[in-house]
Amino acid sequence: MIPPVHAATTDDTPPLLAAVGLACRRGDRVLFRGLDLPLRRGEVVWLRGANGRGKTSLLRLLAGLSTPEAGQIRREGELLYVAHANALKEDLSVLESLRFLARLHGRDVDDAALTEALRQFGMATRRNAPVRTLSQGQRRRVALSRLALAPSPAVWVLDEPFDALDVEGIASLNEVISQHVQRGGAVVLTSHQAVTLAEPVPTVLQLDEVAG
Repeated sequence: MIPPVHAATTDDTPPLLAAVGLACRRGDRVLFRGLDLPLRRGEVVWLRGANGRGKTSLLRLLAGLSTPEAGQIRREGELLYVAHANALKEDLSVLESLRFLARLHGRDVDDAALTEALRQFGMATRRNAPVRTLSQGQRRRVALSRLALAPSPAVWVLDEPFDALDVEGIASLNEVISQHVQRGGAVVLTSHQAVTLAEPVPTVLQLDEVAG
C-alpha cells in the first residue's frame, strides 16, 4: 500500500494553494495518494523524486491542467505555471516571444515592461534577436522572464526552472523568487539539481517515499 504524504507546516495562516488527500494515477499505476500540500504566502516548496515519480504530474494537477484520481485542490488568487518546455516561437524575436507568453496569461504589456523583465534575466541586450539564434540557457531565461511580469502576489508553479541555466542565470532566478515571496507570493517547483535559494529556505516534499 502506498502511504500518504504531507508537507509539514506550523503556520496557521490560510494557504494560497492547498492540495487535500490528493491521488494521481498514470495508467494502471497510482503515483501517489493522500497527498496534503498547503502552500502559504512567503513559502517555497521543492518537489523531489526520481524520474517517473509524479513530480510533473503533481504540478499539472496543482495548475489545474489535469484531474486528480482523488482529493481536491483549492486556490486563492492568480496562478502562473511555467512548464519544462519554453514555449517560444523560433521566428519571433526575444521581445515578441515574451509578449506572446504574456498575452497567453491575459496580459498586454508594453515594450518598456518587457525589456525590464528581460533585463532581470540578463537578456535585454538580445531583445531583438530571433529566438532561433539563442542557446538553450538563453531560451530558458526568456521563458522565465514572464515571472518578472507578474502583477501581484500569486502562486508560481515551476517545472525544472533551473534547467539549462548557468551560474548567473541561477542567481537571477533565485533573486526573482526571493522578491516574489517577500511580496507575499508562494512557489512550488521541481529541480533535478540542488536548489541554492537561501531566502527563504525551501521546504522539501519527497515523492520517492510515496511512489508506487
